[in-house]
Amino acid sequence: MAMAKTTLDISDPLLRDAKKLAAREGTTLRALVEQGLRKVVADRNRRNQPFQLRKVSFGGDGLNPDFAEAGWDRIRDLTYEGRGS
Repeated sequence: MAMAKTTLDISDPLLRDAKKLAAREGTTLRALVEQGLRKVVADRNRRNQPFQLRKVSFGGDGLNPDFAEAGWDRIRDLTYEGRGS
């Protein structure tokens, strides 16, 4: 993997905190910065993708025959039947 050198201006308090964290975790500041950049890039890339509904099907015999011709209103009424007003 090719490496590029660059210079970053980081606020003193943030740099101090990052150095302390790197020392506490036994890693380098460079590794910590790379980890943070990877996370931000991945999060932003994920945000730019259209929403895709997960497939959550399960085994079974399909729709109950009692509901095959029922509309949403009927299914809702049966769901809440006997549970108040």
